[in-house]
Amino acid sequence: MEIHIDQTRWWQRVYAAFIFFTRLPLWRWYQPPKNCYSTVVEHWPLVGWLTGSCMSATLYFGSMVMPWSVAVVLAILIRLLLTGALHEDGLADFCDGFGGGGNDRKRILAIMKDSHIGTYGILGLLFYFALFFACLFSLTPFQAAMAVLAGDAYSKMLAAQIIMFLPYARTEETAKNKTVYRKMSIKAGLILFIEGILPMIPLFYYFRFNSLLIFVPCIVMYFLYYMMNSKIRGYTGDCCGALFLLIELSFYLTIVVL
Repeated sequence: MEIHIDQTRWWQRVYAAFIFFTRLPLWRWYQPPKNCYSTVVEHWPLVGWLTGSCMSATLYFGSMVMPWSVAVVLAILIRLLLTGALHEDGLADFCDGFGGGGNDRKRILAIMKDSHIGTYGILGLLFYFALFFACLFSLTPFQAAMAVLAGDAYSKMLAAQIIMFLPYARTEETAKNKTVYRKMSIKAGLILFIEGILPMIPLFYYFRFNSLLIFVPCIVMYFLYYMMNSKIRGYTGDCCGALFLLIELSFYLTIVVL
């Protein structure tokens, strides 16, 4: 049996995650080894530290100098610019594929790979952004800033679990980004958990550790896992992006209810 030993360093894998999940021109200064990109989901929450911090700062400090509604829109726009709408593109493709593909696995995968957006994708994005804005707008600037700082990383940590539960639905050659994520080791899973849970600690203190903040996103995660398993028997990169956004949205909806 052939044993593959990962010779890359942790900082190279983290660097690859920031190149992969953001539009920051980090690749101009250094390009990590290609196999680092198969591990990017293991450090996905760290990218959430960046995007969550930028959104939180915009929400909190922006509310001091502009109307609250404008600060919320600007915070959402900043994350879109940082990520290049990578996850939103995945959500649109996910809605098109699962909405218009019925139970035909090949048709669902073909629709998701099509670069054109359909009716289901447009409706999915409209309802997503409407709920996202409404959730943040209904909170105070301090509450919204804390929620985004915690929810971004935590939701990415939960979404990353899908690669452990399901196989990749395509082949590496037919993947949009030509990358197939590797299964995580126990050590990588523990690091992922720490990266996702640390930003939650201040929110736990503020909400007196309400268990719903943990379990509602997990329930949404399971429902989406069940849907992907029953319809395409696997996951794709678009599924990962949609998972993150929908889990994160359920997190904010839970805070609004609380």
